[in-house]
Amino acid sequence: MIDATEGFTEQDSKVAGIAMEQGKACIIAVNKWDAVEKDGNTMKEFREKLAVDFSFISYAPIMFISAKTGQRIDRLYEMIVFVHSQNSMRISTGKLNEVLASATARVQPPTDKGRRLKIYYMTQASTRPPTFVFFVNRADLFHFSYQRYLENQIREIFGLDGTPVRFIIRERGEGKM
Repeated sequence: MIDATEGFTEQDSKVAGIAMEQGKACIIAVNKWDAVEKDGNTMKEFREKLAVDFSFISYAPIMFISAKTGQRIDRLYEMIVFVHSQNSMRISTGKLNEVLASATARVQPPTDKGRRLKIYYMTQASTRPPTFVFFVNRADLFHFSYQRYLENQIREIFGLDGTPVRFIIRERGEGKM
């Protein structure tokens, strides 16, 4: 929760960072919105500034509320229920692999020294937060930027609003005796 009269603080950043590291779903609630002097663009400008300040948790929805007047509190509770459902979402392996096939057809996996990353399949290992396991030929070829691309594709199709997404990369045969 952010105090609208104070704006973003270092403490807000620390709390959000801990929540992200722990894999917790988040909603950024801007309280005391009734105490802010507004014009036609105040909410838009505040939202844009928070998007920059909280860029590391860009998945978190931003809500403007007032605990004093009760403004948008009912919507906050609705958002809490929604974000919880997103954090608990289970996606079938078949649907995930359809998205993966489409995404890799659009943007080819990266190569390094003539070797191309092959993603054999992916599956969801757990929820809270949604955790996906990718089975690949070489984990070292699965560059962060390509992981971000695939995360964006998954979010575009399935939502996962308000929740972090974790990836586990496994090489074929890893963990077998």
